[in-house]
Amino acid sequence: MKQQLLTWLNRFLVADVFLVLFGFIWFAIAVIGKYLNIPLGFDLWYKLWQPLFNPAIGILFLGAIASWLINKISEKFGAN
Repeated sequence: MKQQLLTWLNRFLVADVFLVLFGFIWFAIAVIGKYLNIPLGFDLWYKLWQPLFNPAIGILFLGAIASWLINKISEKFGAN
């Protein structure tokens, strides 16, 4: 049960990492576009910051901490 939970948590975190990376790359390109007066979606990215990218970063950190904690507790009690 624990191993299956960790497997799904890790899969979810991998997908979340890609979402965060996509958001960062989009942000970097959009900022350069805004500086050069080329519309590359900065306003749309900014609208999605609070409802999408900000929680994705929080979930990524929370999931990483939860995964670490589950592994540490398993090591302490000797469960594999």
